[in-house]
Amino acid sequence: MTHSLRLQAVALLMITLGTGTAFSAEPQAPTGKRFDLTARASKIDPTAREHPEISFTFGTDAKPQDLEHACVDTRVPDQGKLVIWLMGHNQELFEHVSGYGLHAIQVHYANGWFAKLYSGKPPADDLFLSKIRLEAATGEDFSESVSIPKADGIMERSYQFVKWLDRENPDGRWKQFLTDDGKGLRWDKVILSGISHGSTTAARMAKHVKVDRVVMFSGPRDQFEVWQKLPSATPENRYFGFSHVLDDGWVGDHYCRSWSLLGLTQFGPIVNVDSTKPPFGNTRRLTSEADVNHDAKRAHGAVVPGKGSPKDQAGAYLYENVWRYLFTHPVEQTGDEVPPEPDCLLDQR
Repeated sequence: MTHSLRLQAVALLMITLGTGTAFSAEPQAPTGKRFDLTARASKIDPTAREHPEISFTFGTDAKPQDLEHACVDTRVPDQGKLVIWLMGHNQELFEHVSGYGLHAIQVHYANGWFAKLYSGKPPADDLFLSKIRLEAATGEDFSESVSIPKADGIMERSYQFVKWLDRENPDGRWKQFLTDDGKGLRWDKVILSGISHGSTTAARMAKHVKVDRVVMFSGPRDQFEVWQKLPSATPENRYFGFSHVLDDGWVGDHYCRSWSLLGLTQFGPIVNVDSTKPPFGNTRRLTSEADVNHDAKRAHGAVVPGKGSPKDQAGAYLYENVWRYLFTHPVEQTGDEVPPEPDCLLDQR
């Protein structure tokens, strides 16, 4: 290249840099933000009602009991999935799942009826709780023991909340979870999840309504019931479970029983996440033996983000890879079928 041509090339480069079209040495921050939103169910839907007979109330303005939460991070590629969390709000969990590109909501639904309806010996009806869970989920008349109308069930409250979010937070792209006519939710885009009785209700609801995935922490239980082996609207490979071995749900084989009856033995053995790397053999049944100071109650809640969840010496959660696996692992990738564990008692009655 001649001296003149070199000078022309340098001049052209300087002009290009001046116009801002050249590559920048400074990395560009992702656009968007994380949105954390709250609203009261009673304010969103004027047809919502209280049911004090099962501790299903709105509370007061000073201490609301019907506060619902939502989270989406628009800095992350949108995966087009909505997590519906069936337990008290867990902000750290919502920050994790929104970081995976998932939307998340937590809804207020009737979940205070356990001790009020029976204690001790189970009722003769081995679908007693099953019917109540379905009524709490759908607002349809499945049970004679409770009366939960449509406006107060999980499905309608979730729909009303997403409609509100679509109006109040259009940048969050909530409309994608509404049907084309706007009269319901796209349940095929929903991930049902919960812990303890929330995970049990999530699993029971997914038997009735086809959803994208079910993520079950410390559950399901209902150890005296048989709904776990009923036909499922949601394919079995879309159920994922995770619990700590010191959780008292293992004392009576409650978790292994439910997992087996749900058909999860088709997709691999129970895998200990402490000694196995992702994708954990593509199984659907995960456990941990991490240190929880021999505390069964802490073990029960340790499987989700929070102060009781185990961390490494650097202060990072031990289960980061587990949570991402549970919520995002491709459902078509499964482990090999194994026989049910011979020491797991399936008939608890």
